[in-house]
Amino acid sequence: MNRIKIGVICPSEIAFRRFMPSLSELDEFEFAGVAIADACEWDGELTDELLDLELRKALNFTENYGGTVYKSYSSMIEDDSIDAIYLPLPPALHYKWGKEVLRHNKHLFLEKPSTTSLEDTKELVELAKGKDLALHENYMFVYHKQLEEINEIVESGEIGDVRLYRMAFGFPRRAANDFRYNKKLGGGTLLDNGGYTIKLASLLLGETAKIVSSYLNYIDGFEVDIFGTATVVNDEGLTAQIAFGMDNSYKCDLEIWGSKGTLFANRIFTAPDGFVPKLTKKVGNNPEEIIDLSADCTFKKSIEFFKSCIDSIGNREKSYSNLIRQLKLVEMIKKEN
Repeated sequence: MNRIKIGVICPSEIAFRRFMPSLSELDEFEFAGVAIADACEWDGELTDELLDLELRKALNFTENYGGTVYKSYSSMIEDDSIDAIYLPLPPALHYKWGKEVLRHNKHLFLEKPSTTSLEDTKELVELAKGKDLALHENYMFVYHKQLEEINEIVESGEIGDVRLYRMAFGFPRRAANDFRYNKKLGGGTLLDNGGYTIKLASLLLGETAKIVSSYLNYIDGFEVDIFGTATVVNDEGLTAQIAFGMDNSYKCDLEIWGSKGTLFANRIFTAPDGFVPKLTKKVGNNPEEIIDLSADCTFKKSIEFFKSCIDSIGNREKSYSNLIRQLKLVEMIKKEN
């Protein structure tokens, strides 16, 4: 079996904490190493202190998982022995470095959002398509088995016909230097956790889902949107109400309101590996029922889908289509605000 040699650009927390443990469980991949930025590549001034911090984080990768520390992003991208790149940089840097990865004929596994604009994502898709390269965006929650199990209950007719979906994803304010609050780095709640709610709404409502109303809210001291809401509707008139924020009390919910009952799941976007999600079911006048759903390993399954995109034209095309569809919905909200 020919293993896919994959490198990581930027020793980020999510790469070390989530990507690497999942990657190490997959025999189809070989970890090549992690790249840190040189002075020309760093977005802003790269001080000796910052460089030392990045290097120590990168060495932590290689001490735990092997591979090499590349002293620049370009040196990794230009390494012909590497087949694929995982790119967990801040959103505003995805287009620049993603384009370089694809130009050098490497498959690209992007953290969400793919880019900060529909135009940029379309360009990456066309570049990947022209070179027969995989391009995959890591909304890993969509691979969790709980979604299948919830859908099975809906399709059984137990809660009747669906009348409304509601979903919310928000968390308390993080540190002031977090990239999510930095406009230059592609921050803002719409592109961050708002993208999760948009993704789930489009999955539930299907190909004809569109934004019919939305509002993005700002607060003093920040240049980016901090909380927001939107209404998504499909051609059959089925509606999803979505809400998101990054200065909010924590919510990670999906509610499905049917003609006979309701379902409520409270870890729909962020269930960690091995966690058993709970589903609350209420049908008619019956007492609420708490159901244990399946635990799952979504990051691993997302990497496995990336591998299937490398192997299959059909899955590559599916991934390209998903990328464009997601950014079209994001763009609808941007245009209204």
